[in-house]
Formats: sequence, C-alpha cells, structure tokens
Amino acid sequence: MAYHRVMELLLVEDELEIQDFLKASLADAGYEVDVAGDGKTAESLASAKVYDALIVDLGLPDQDGIDLILRLRHLGVSSPVLILSARRSIDDRVRGLEQGGDDYLTKPFALAELLARLRNLLRRNVAATASPTFLRVVDLELDLLKRRASRGGELLNLSPQEFVLLEYLCRHAGRVVTRSMLLAEVWGMRIQPDTNVVDVHIYRLRGKVDTEGREPLIKTLRGVGYVLKER
Repeated sequence: MAYHRVMELLLVEDELEIQDFLKASLADAGYEVDVAGDGKTAESLASAKVYDALIVDLGLPDQDGIDLILRLRHLGVSSPVLILSARRSIDDRVRGLEQGGDDYLTKPFALAELLARLRNLLRRNVAATASPTFLRVVDLELDLLKRRASRGGELLNLSPQEFVLLEYLCRHAGRVVTRSMLLAEVWGMRIQPDTNVVDVHIYRLRGKVDTEGREPLIKTLRGVGYVLKER
C-alpha cells in the first residue's frame, strides 16, 4: 500500500471562533494543523518547522498580516500562503499577492472554497518541488537548468564545482555522505588520492550557505563524512 504523508499547515488567526472552526474543519479534511493567534507566535513556529502551506489572517493583534508574510519570506519561508482577510478592495488583494501571498480569500468565506483553494496551492507546490530540474531543502533552492542556487531567496555566488557539490548534498539530504562518495561522484576519483579537496570545498561551501544568522545546514560528522540537514 502506498504511503501518503499528511500535509502540515500553519493557521494564523486570532479570532478564536474562526480559529477553532478552521482547525477542526482542516483536521477533518485530513490535514495536520498548528495554530498561532498572533504574528510573533506564527514567526516562531514557521521558523522552526517547514509547513506545506500557511493560512494567514491579515488582521492580527500585534502586527499586520502582510508584514508577517514579508518577514517570513525574508527569513526564507517559501511555503505557499493563503491570505484570509475582511479587506475586500482590489487594491488590498493586489497588495496581498504582491507582498508574498499566493492566494487571497475574503471573509466571510465558504469552507468548500477555502479547501478548494488550499488543495490547488498544495498541488502547485508539490509539482514545483517534485520537478527534476528544481531541488529544495529547507530554504535552500537549486535551479538545475539555470545552475543557480539561493538560500532564503538570496542568490549564492558558487563556483561550478561548488554547485555540483551542493547539488549532490541536496539529492542526498538527511543522509550521511562520505569523502569517498564525494570524491567518486563529484570529482570522478575512483581511487582515493591523498588530498583534502573535499574538506576545502566543503569549508568554502559552508561559508556561502551557512552565513551568520542562518541555521547551519551542512554538518560534519568527524571521521564519517557530511550530512545536509533536511529540517
């Protein structure tokens, strides 16, 4: 029997009645739901965990929902965002979509429409991340066609060899890769010479990927090899 992973959502809504209704309805629809009643809590949750999608109300008690979305995008959160809002003007909708939202639903809304819009966002996101020309690990993204890498939306200035090395680590994210594996698959060296080429390139790559203020993704396991953290 095929295994289907449960989609994980973050619901950011301060009105308790709506919050309870949506959490229960989304759970009934088969989703796993975390809830935040303010922007600060939402930022903390979204920074610590990769969600399949976020549902964000704009009228939060501590900040505007648009500011929250912008902040999350700046932090590298690229999960699709469905905006909920009582603001109904075209200008408000356009601003919401231009500032990082992926879809916009006005209150009051029908549950069936919310679920349909959510499914559409999730389908689009799965299709994008499943593409063989695009790799994503946490907030690290590789465009294999354009040979570009970015983290949190910021382009990384990688050499061609560093890009190949990072691509290999991304394809094996969460798994330990040894120096022998890297020498063979990235440098084509089947016989191990006495060289520190792997260590030097990992050091340089880490300096570009794991910059100050970001959660380190490239881990060194002494005497074993390296692992790119999945979450």
